[in-house]
Amino acid sequence: MAEALNATALETLFTAARTHNGWQDRAVSDSLLHELYDLVKMGPTSANCSPARFCFIRSAEGKAKLRPTLSSGNVEKTLTAPVTAIVAWDPLFYDRLPELFPHADAKAWFTSSPQLAEETAFRNSSLQAAWLISACRALGLDTGAMSGFDRAAVDAAFFADSGWKSNLLINIGYGDAGKVYARLPRLAFADACTLA
Repeated sequence: MAEALNATALETLFTAARTHNGWQDRAVSDSLLHELYDLVKMGPTSANCSPARFCFIRSAEGKAKLRPTLSSGNVEKTLTAPVTAIVAWDPLFYDRLPELFPHADAKAWFTSSPQLAEETAFRNSSLQAAWLISACRALGLDTGAMSGFDRAAVDAAFFADSGWKSNLLINIGYGDAGKVYARLPRLAFADACTLA
């Protein structure tokens, strides 16, 4: 059985972690992105389906291609972030299930139901986005997740050949603490939870 994390680790992952809107002028190396993905891929998904696909945009050309897809409030913080991850999902994720989940013919679960395949891919890629945020924080990186973008435009610009579908964007880098909003409230247990 795993031991509980200490208070410092919990602060890093949750209680002191913040969503960042501004960034230090510090690069995130490709080797760190590889290390990041090596953590993310270990996070659980249903039937180990792992539908998320990640496009790490870090070049000026990539940012220029992304810019017209962004809502106006997301332009500056995205263009100045060292990396912007497009978290997408592969509609054909189930083609990898014989390798990823060899215990059963899981591919057939999804080829027979396009609706189930799409729901599973979207849900689990969202889960993998959360693993990405946690892994970033664990490696000393800051993040800012966003949904203010034109999904069809992102898909056309970045995934026309692969057929992947964008889910959300996450800016990644070393945050500028001076550009963090004041901590916003959260719902209390009684407002968000029930016991059955």
